[in-house]
Amino acid sequence: MMFDLTGKVAIVTGSTRGIGRAIAQAMMDAGARVVISSEDPADTARAAAEMGALGIPCDVTDDAALGALVDGTVAALGGLDIVVCNAGITGRPGPFAAIDMADYARVMAINLRSQVVLCNLAYPHLRERGGNAVLIASLSGLRGNGAINAYALAKAGVAQLARNLAVEWGPHGVRANAISPGFIATELSAPLLANEAFMTRRMGMTPLRRPGTPQEVAGAAVFLSSAAGGFVTGHNLVVDGGTLITDGS
Repeated sequence: MMFDLTGKVAIVTGSTRGIGRAIAQAMMDAGARVVISSEDPADTARAAAEMGALGIPCDVTDDAALGALVDGTVAALGGLDIVVCNAGITGRPGPFAAIDMADYARVMAINLRSQVVLCNLAYPHLRERGGNAVLIASLSGLRGNGAINAYALAKAGVAQLARNLAVEWGPHGVRANAISPGFIATELSAPLLANEAFMTRRMGMTPLRRPGTPQEVAGAAVFLSSAAGGFVTGHNLVVDGGTLITDGS
């Protein structure tokens, strides 16, 4: 089957809730063995137990912890085929003119630097098995943004990282792609979902006139990791209900 992941081993960071958890569950449903991971050991253990998966907690700002995540996965499950870099934070909102550089550094460390490090650590294992990486970027990295500037900048870098890795890894049979979700209904977006003025404005900018679901992002990740996406690399798959391509009219 084109979307079958039977026999594959995947790491999904930031996978105890929201989009990350949906990706992990979708990959498990497609037959993969998945490692659940977040920085909180208790959350990781709880989610892994609920899902019937292996849990390995990891602070993605800690290179040694990222190494332990990869090594622990390979030791427990015998290899690694898929890495999904999903862990991220938005940081403090506000203009660049008033940016807190400590917050900026943390946003960059979690959203971008960690993906570089994890991909480098995973690559030898992905190369052995013809694997792939899925990097979670954002619609914010494709448009000007006056509210979450550092986040948008980091996510633009994630999409470029996928392109660079695709060029570097491709001759060795390893693929890399990004996914840029638009406005997705998750626990974290609940305050915005309850904001009528925001929803009216944002849905008016979205041709499908609704927010996306984590499962719809997860479907894109399964596609990119399966035989169905076997000739797709260096791509940034936008999952946004059409927001990017409309002028709002």
